Amino acid sequence: MLKYLALLFSLILMFSCGGKRGENNSKIVFKYNEAAGIISLDPAFSKDQSTIWAANHLFNGLVQLDEALKVKPCIAKDWKISEDGIYYTFYLRNDIYFHNHPLFVNGRGRKVIASDFVYSFLRIIDPKIASSGAWVFGNVNDKLSDKTFNFKAINDTTLVICLKKQFPPFLGLLSMPYCSVVPKEIVDYYGKEFRRNPVGTGPFQFKLWKEGVKLVLVKNPNYFEKEGTQQLPYLDAVAVTFIADKQSAFLEFVKGNLDFISGIDPSYKDELLTKKGDLNPKYSGKFKMQSQPYLNTEYLGFLVDEKKNQETNNPLRIKQIRQAINYGFDRKKMIKYLRNNIGTPGIYGFIPKGMPGFDSSATIGYNYNPDKARQLLSEAGYPNGNGLSEITLSTTSAYLDLCKYIQHQLEEINIKIKIDVNPPATLREMIAQSKVNFFRGSWIADYPDAENYLSLFYTDNFAPKGPNYTHYSNKDFDELYRKAQTEINDSLRFMYYQKMDKMLMEDSPVLILYYDQVLRFYQNNIKGLGSNPMNILNLKKVKKYN
Repeated sequence: MLKYLALLFSLILMFSCGGKRGENNSKIVFKYNEAAGIISLDPAFSKDQSTIWAANHLFNGLVQLDEALKVKPCIAKDWKISEDGIYYTFYLRNDIYFHNHPLFVNGRGRKVIASDFVYSFLRIIDPKIASSGAWVFGNVNDKLSDKTFNFKAINDTTLVICLKKQFPPFLGLLSMPYCSVVPKEIVDYYGKEFRRNPVGTGPFQFKLWKEGVKLVLVKNPNYFEKEGTQQLPYLDAVAVTFIADKQSAFLEFVKGNLDFISGIDPSYKDELLTKKGDLNPKYSGKFKMQSQPYLNTEYLGFLVDEKKNQETNNPLRIKQIRQAINYGFDRKKMIKYLRNNIGTPGIYGFIPKGMPGFDSSATIGYNYNPDKARQLLSEAGYPNGNGLSEITLSTTSAYLDLCKYIQHQLEEINIKIKIDVNPPATLREMIAQSKVNFFRGSWIADYPDAENYLSLFYTDNFAPKGPNYTHYSNKDFDELYRKAQTEINDSLRFMYYQKMDKMLMEDSPVLILYYDQVLRFYQNNIKGLGSNPMNILNLKKVKKYN
């Protein structure tokens, strides 16, 4: 305890002497809000957007994604992949240091070496850590012996990763915050409290975190990346607030107390946007809007587990009924009137617009066709919906308006829907345990490859062990999925993806609502705020003018 207090006192001294940058009005502070809060500053637990954003400010990995989602060098300046796709060799820069910390010699940062990555990756897959990112290394060799390995530091600047089989998306996976490098001596010292005392290599370093109130990060003076000859980042500090009420946060943004907000909430949707989805003219001179496709598919899922459905006599076990529901509502009107044209109607497959492999002409989903829906009901043995029992749709309050819209439209073809509203955490648990037959879900890309969308329908990924929440099972789909996992040729892999997507649309284990859209609003004095289809917040090139 005394050891911990002594270190805490050292930290206070360090930041009180050199950390006034974020509190001084002459310094440049970028301010944004996280309504959902942040669960941890340890990249091992960066499973939601707010935590991913924080980890992105504080940490780096071997590689990173650019705005087009192409893999680019980061701590690794170069790499090569063996012809068989099993060995990944990374060549590290030798000029990268961890953030300054009293535990390091003279309180200065220590140089990052290859063995730091070995430690960081083994930590992620350590069951004792229980990292939510352990799955990232699921394709890494796990049959270890004197002659085999998973991660190996050849020397201080050369790292080799050995897979158990080819997996072309692996390089993109390494761009995730889970794969960030962390210093062993700091993690050992803090233990579980590393979540509150992060030390990384990122453009910003930790200053203070009062949970639920404020997080402050300050500029890393030793950051390695440059823009031209200018060292990054440009900002002096980042301040994050945790206002839970999104309308209140929006008002703070309008008043200029926040520099940036992301997404749109029903509480201020009509105030901020026109019916066409453009920025309300009354705000055009006050701040700016960014928009582009977001790798997020919003959907309703059907539990299609044959055994469970037979036990409960669930009508959703019948494919024609699922297809009828898919044809039974107008997605285009839903987007127009309930979302102010923000997003793309879900009339294609499960792979979202903006993802490599998406092809609007290759995969045709469901347009509004009530006559076709009635025909399918008759084929299923329920002409005009007669005899069809009421179907319960489980959702959260945030999606209640969309579900009510669908409920109303399905009534016109005599499909009766009962809406069951649940807290988000409760619904997630019920879905994972297969306790709901019809549920609202969404899937945001973890990495820029369509494989992570199609993994939701692979038989071996049945929930709760994996993300197959619908319990969809198709031998032909599984065979194509396995082929795609080992196909290095992008064109062939995308062809497999499109075939799988067609199968999904035919079998209808899901109902696609829409493909989301990145929507960002920022003050006029903010420059260099890029955007990307994964909605990653990158502040290292952002400038803020008075």
